[in-house]
Amino acid sequence: MWYFKSPEVVFGEDSLSHLQQIEGSRAFIVTDPTLALLGVAGHIEGLLQEAGFATELFAEVEPEPSLQTVRRGAECALAFAPDWIIGLGGGSPMDAAKAIWAMYERPELDATDINPMTNLNFSKARMIAIPTTSGTGSEATWAVVLTDTEEKRKFSTGSREIVPTIAIVDPSLTTKLPPRITADTGLDALTHAVEGYVCSWSNDFSDGLCLKAAQLVFAYLERAYTDGENDVEARDKMGVAATIAGLGFGNSNLGLAHAMGHSFGAHFKKPHGRCVSLFLPYVTEFSINGGAGRYGDIARFVGLTTDSDEEAGGRLLVQRMRDLESAVAQPQSIASFEIAPADFEDALERLCDHAEQDTQFFTAPRIPEREELEKLFQYVYEGRPIDF
Repeated sequence: MWYFKSPEVVFGEDSLSHLQQIEGSRAFIVTDPTLALLGVAGHIEGLLQEAGFATELFAEVEPEPSLQTVRRGAECALAFAPDWIIGLGGGSPMDAAKAIWAMYERPELDATDINPMTNLNFSKARMIAIPTTSGTGSEATWAVVLTDTEEKRKFSTGSREIVPTIAIVDPSLTTKLPPRITADTGLDALTHAVEGYVCSWSNDFSDGLCLKAAQLVFAYLERAYTDGENDVEARDKMGVAATIAGLGFGNSNLGLAHAMGHSFGAHFKKPHGRCVSLFLPYVTEFSINGGAGRYGDIARFVGLTTDSDEEAGGRLLVQRMRDLESAVAQPQSIASFEIAPADFEDALERLCDHAEQDTQFFTAPRIPEREELEKLFQYVYEGRPIDF
């Protein structure tokens, strides 16, 4: 038995106007300081206030949100008593909003208590997710990734009950994204699409979403990176890609690129999308070398080959990933993050420990032994193709 969970998705030009059609009276907006400073959060508040809502803004979410931040946010939500919680931003504010929503509904819970077996029984509020980047897919999933700043590690959790009620995907919110963030988030969406398709929990409902998302990223990410302020079509298609990739992996799972990327990013404090996509070509090679995965399917769907040879198609896909990463100036080795060899070696045991503890590790198409995992990290540090 399996489940497919999805929000109601409102997408395309002028999607934000849907905010003036929802019923309610009090909206608690979870966002980050930058979006508050730029006036984006104020614009959302204005639309809601025109519709008769009282609003409160919690604009404290940092990149890679911490347990401490979501605990403060939950206390603020409890004091304000909203009937809608709105996550506005990239994956960090949306993930924080989900955790805050759960802790608002169940004040006795901590964010670390949220899991697929938790019965939340929501009755106080519903949630709207409004992405301002095109990558995380958090607007469409039940996953939450938070950071324990004391232990310098990320943990992934979630529950089907914290899938947002509504996702609003409006391309107008992404036209001003800087090229670097466009690249990081777009490659995150590609990693979701590929890993969602090849992981051991893949299924017929999620497969088509993952394939289409991969096709859209390969077709439109470089355009959005190069001229995203003017190329509205590219921004629109990347928004769609991110959301349907979220629907895809959110109803299957992910794999080794995320397990290793979570571990690396939390330890060295690097952006999520840049980290998981760094590992994607390498873990794809690792899987292909072991005869695992369905990478040839993706290669055929995105137009790289018509041949049915799975291994050959997978290797074409790896090269296409690397070509796209080069086109958008993505770092392709750990060393290129200017991490000293001694610092990397000192962290290696912890990197492996945390990767093995990640919820995505065990749904990878090929699961490495400990020695293989250490070797993978070392090869990625040097930028060496995987030959084992």
